[in-house]
Amino acid sequence: MTRAAIVTGGGTGIGRATALALHRDGFSVVIAGRRLEPLEAVREQIGETCVIHQGDIRRPEVADALIGAALERFGRIDALVNNAGGQFVAPAEDITPNGWEAVRRLNLDAPWYLTQQVAKRWMIPNRGGRVVSVVLCPTRGIPFMAHSSAARAGMSALTNTLSVEWGKHNIALTCVAPGWIDTEGIQQYDADLEQVAAGIPMLRLGRPEEVADLIAFLVSERGGYITGQTIVIDGGMENVIGSTPARID
Repeated sequence: MTRAAIVTGGGTGIGRATALALHRDGFSVVIAGRRLEPLEAVREQIGETCVIHQGDIRRPEVADALIGAALERFGRIDALVNNAGGQFVAPAEDITPNGWEAVRRLNLDAPWYLTQQVAKRWMIPNRGGRVVSVVLCPTRGIPFMAHSSAARAGMSALTNTLSVEWGKHNIALTCVAPGWIDTEGIQQYDADLEQVAAGIPMLRLGRPEEVADLIAFLVSERGGYITGQTIVIDGGMENVIGSTPARID
């Protein structure tokens, strides 16, 4: 039987590459995002085994409808990829309560709710599943991203805890922490990308396909015994002392 996966933020960047990689590996996919046009473009590439779901996953009713769409179309949810996220750059002292809440809701609250509901509605009753969440490098301070660092570190800690609680249900949960990845998203940041690449030990930005292939491995049978881990994929930046942000996608 064909496996099925949900990928949030599936219209661009790492999410798009992940949807294509999972399709390559035999998954049917449900991709979610706030903008319809990029979702439709991915569906055109994949075909009838791709369902799109437009909406803001910070809203529980949108997340519930997303899960419902996957179950209605494919009857199962074997993998969940919590890729949707985002933040704005700001000194910590300038982040307002509203700004902090908005980033926390997108990067922690939303993936928590979606993960919990997918587990309750499919993975726990059917004794199996894979959840991969895209986060920031948990071992480095990232200037001007206090809000996102805190929220995504929470997601890493949550993944550790859930891997212990849900291991008995054959559910494996991991986090992937990309560094500087060459996607559309990096254009919003005022950064000299050639200079950034020169500071990375591998002397280049990462490709979204490289992150997607790691995610595809983690949700496959070959990666099924890996759980409760945060895997950094950043060309060696984790080992460099400096103040360059550790992940922009």
